[in-house]
Amino acid sequence: MTPESLIASASINIGLAILALWLFSVLKKQPRNAVIYYARLLSDRHRAELPLHSSFSLPRFLPSVAWIPRAFRVPEDDILRRHGLDALVLMRLFKFGIKFFMLCSLLGVALLLPVDYYSESDLPTRKEYSMDAFTISNITRGSNKLWVHFSCLWFISFYALFLLYKEYKEILVKRLQQMRELSHRADQFTVLVRQVPICPEHNTRSCGVDHFFSTHHPFNYHSHQMLYDGRDIEYLLGKQKKLKKELEENRNTDEHKHISISEEKFREFAHKVSQLQSEAMLREKELPVAFVTFKSRRSAALVAQTQQHSNPLELITEMAPEPRDVSWRNLAIPQQILPLNKIGVILAAAALTIFFAIPVTAVQGIAKYEKLKKWFPPAMAVEFIPGLSSVVTGYLPSAILKGFMYIVPYAMLGMAYLGGSISKSKEEIKACNMVFYFLMGNVFFLSVISGSLLDEIGEYFTHPRDIPSHLAAAVSAQGEFFMTYILTDGLSGFSLEILQLGLITFDIIRSCTYGRAKENNTYLFSFPYFRVIPTVSLSILIGMIYAVVAPLMLPFLVGYFCLGYIVYFNQMEDVYEMTYDTCGCFWPIIHHYIFVSIILMQVTMVGLFGLKSKPSAAIATVPLILITIAYNEYCKIRFLPSFKHFPIQKESMLLLGVDGS
Repeated sequence: MTPESLIASASINIGLAILALWLFSVLKKQPRNAVIYYARLLSDRHRAELPLHSSFSLPRFLPSVAWIPRAFRVPEDDILRRHGLDALVLMRLFKFGIKFFMLCSLLGVALLLPVDYYSESDLPTRKEYSMDAFTISNITRGSNKLWVHFSCLWFISFYALFLLYKEYKEILVKRLQQMRELSHRADQFTVLVRQVPICPEHNTRSCGVDHFFSTHHPFNYHSHQMLYDGRDIEYLLGKQKKLKKELEENRNTDEHKHISISEEKFREFAHKVSQLQSEAMLREKELPVAFVTFKSRRSAALVAQTQQHSNPLELITEMAPEPRDVSWRNLAIPQQILPLNKIGVILAAAALTIFFAIPVTAVQGIAKYEKLKKWFPPAMAVEFIPGLSSVVTGYLPSAILKGFMYIVPYAMLGMAYLGGSISKSKEEIKACNMVFYFLMGNVFFLSVISGSLLDEIGEYFTHPRDIPSHLAAAVSAQGEFFMTYILTDGLSGFSLEILQLGLITFDIIRSCTYGRAKENNTYLFSFPYFRVIPTVSLSILIGMIYAVVAPLMLPFLVGYFCLGYIVYFNQMEDVYEMTYDTCGCFWPIIHHYIFVSIILMQVTMVGLFGLKSKPSAAIATVPLILITIAYNEYCKIRFLPSFKHFPIQKESMLLLGVDGS
């Protein structure tokens, strides 16, 4: 990729970002768009005075930037109080990126860039026509300047580990504090019990639950609630709601014949619903699932964390999710079918991964335009329009890749839902893992592999033993593509996120075709952790791998995380609803993603030191990898258990009136 292509990509992305942010600041002031840009504030639980311009005046159509500094003025305690610890964890992920890449940028620009650029390269022809002059590729083989990169690698690695430890420790403290503040909530005293056996005496599961916990937990057991298969009732209630709406419309039009028919059907459905809710019918639709309530949180935690039955496949217990977080449909899935669901999810994810290899390879074909012309001569037609080749190779590949990536999180969330998780938060955490590894495999590794295959495909067939060395070299060769990807994902991606272009277009079409509903129909959605966390984590992975290889990318990453922080703070405040709060359970998976990124950075540098004929630096990097792995194991022992289990010590101290902090 030439510097002209990079400039073209930066110009297009900056232009689109400015246009999108300008439109957002104007459209946000229009009263008719409040259902989109103030959906959270318009909801029943968050009434507030909206800064709208109802009168036709000039300020209503002028852009403003007042919403930008607001993001940095709000303290973390206010974010925690208004949105919960999960929202704060996401904001701290952006802050982690800002702090880490800010220091790396200063180090890279002040030290690594001069060392890379003023080196006597063994690739002189590439220095004038590509960005390789600013990367480690410009360092000659065996040069002692590689020790500068080695020192920077150690410093950056330890700085990242220090930030991770600090974040893990502080978030754990906030998690324990929040759990103490939520001690009055009903779900803190409730355990979800699955695979409830049938009582042989009364032939009901409800009796079995009551008998078991009354016998084995006589002083702590309080009550229980069985779950029932309510699909029939749900269907009838849906039909009843539809009939009620039709009845109201017919009354407004004075159609007496239709009114009498609708009223008769309405009464018929109400009678069927009451029949299904009778005790005899409920007994037939009883599910092997129950919510069991205890008299203290300590008792609930002990029951949830211990095996209750001699047969581990019966009376499976875990802490109950909060009511907003429960995935009610998945609770009805039999425990025996869950392994089949998980296998199906794995196969579906594998199929999507294989399918996604096609557009990634095509994208790299566009990015490697000079090589593509040899394999596909009609592509030379792009050169007839001045400047078009720079746009095609600089902006188009990353834009196409980002477009394909947009549908992946939603597909993975659907697969996670089919996996049978008992709560929406666990579905999103599973979706986060699936999306991150999908993006790491397809967007990063496959982009590197496909780019190198198109670059030197002939040598791969003639010298198959050199494939590992060629792939290691391709990491530095693909730095320019990933720089344009960061620009597209950050500038264009974040700007379109805050603009909500899809919802604006849908709302306009809806209002012009069949009209808006009479009630206040806001576009209120749950915050998409499953989409944001893996995408941002992928940018951290790319940034870490190229922190020493291509330091020119680092300032772009600082801008990426600053813009992301501003955009998603605005979305949390005004647009999305926090439908649940896991008390920070997203942080362990974020920590794992960053750990994987650090390991990949170090392994990549081992390969590059070997390629640059500096085996002593490569060998000296191996202890750094071992230190990083040992650090991660320590974090698993020190912090992770407190995110998986409820600490009994804290609850015992609370009961005794002692501050356990």
